[in-house]
Amino acid sequence: MTTRLAIDWTRCDGRGLCSELLPELLTPDDWGYPLSRTGDPRPVVPVALRLMAEQAVLDCPRLALRLTPDETRKSHGVRTGKP
Repeated sequence: MTTRLAIDWTRCDGRGLCSELLPELLTPDDWGYPLSRTGDPRPVVPVALRLMAEQAVLDCPRLALRLTPDETRKSHGVRTGKP
């Protein structure tokens, strides 16, 4: 399953710890707020970085990070209710 890193901007205060822990995914802006290196507001977390991302979520002092399943990768099957 693909995982994404979500940032709650109402909680983030730009300390920059997440950018230090996940430099492969995040870079700080001029004020210390994290920006995705890909430009995606919810960057995909590669399997190789999953443990580091989990640690960043746990270490965030403002609890502004969370890992979420990638909803775009789910099956697009249509249910009609008919057998």
